[in-house]
Amino acid sequence: MNVIETKKLTKYYGKDRGIIDVDMSVEEGEIYGFIGPNGAGKSTTIRTLLGLIYPTRGSAKVFDKDIILSGPEIRQEIGYLPSEVFYYDDMKVIDLLKYSASFYKKDQKIIKKRIKEFAELLDLDLKKKIDDLSYGNKKKVGIIQGLLHEPKLIILDEPTGGLDPLIQQKFFNLLKEENKNGATVLFSSHILSEVQKICQRVAIIKEGKIIRVQKISELLENNYKRFKLDTAANVSKEYFAGIKGISDLSVSDGSVNFLYRGRINDITKKIAALNLKNMLVEEPSLEEIFLHYYK
Repeated sequence: MNVIETKKLTKYYGKDRGIIDVDMSVEEGEIYGFIGPNGAGKSTTIRTLLGLIYPTRGSAKVFDKDIILSGPEIRQEIGYLPSEVFYYDDMKVIDLLKYSASFYKKDQKIIKKRIKEFAELLDLDLKKKIDDLSYGNKKKVGIIQGLLHEPKLIILDEPTGGLDPLIQQKFFNLLKEENKNGATVLFSSHILSEVQKICQRVAIIKEGKIIRVQKISELLENNYKRFKLDTAANVSKEYFAGIKGISDLSVSDGSVNFLYRGRINDITKKIAALNLKNMLVEEPSLEEIFLHYYK
């Protein structure tokens, strides 16, 4: 079953592009990465799925229900953490979270227990006023607010801003635990190392359009290799001209560096003719692959 499914989902703000013909399918129980730079269309897609804005055309379903016709029902089972969180400054954290909990038709005793457990895990003082919290601690409030009602779908939009590395790791472990318990996660970010760490599949969005969907493991392991060569004599870029699959090529003072997509045997035959001092072949980072798609 697909928890999220969109078909030709499009949103324009007047004449300005939001997203164009977005086809997305997120399977039940997976952690799905959604990556792209600021302005690529990630937040527009998410806000449309949540029913916060209406699409210009196309359709979207969550839990196999139309996002417009069944919006209130769908939102009962969604936990959402926006990229920026804003609260009533004079409220205490615990009062805000209890107020948030009251909107859900769930067992309030279980919710209160989850609030306490998450606050202890994330080192958040529930008695403090919102106005007295740092940006990072306000983000912790947002995390708890998004998870307190045991949502079946967790949607995260740039969720780790303001969190220190230790809390980030606790947050990732918490997400994995919720996922093990049946929650599906849509994880939107431009911090690619985070997506690489936690997600199983990833969609790359560019200028409002999804340009690639693939498993993280395949994206990193099967398609690309990073070659770093040290040669006894200088080599020109022309030596590699016409070789299919080479990108991001740099040559300087006997050092050659490039990404390669293709059969390893083909490129090693070409390299074998060089007077090599050293050769390193490694998996590229997700950042390198992502930048390749954006060139």
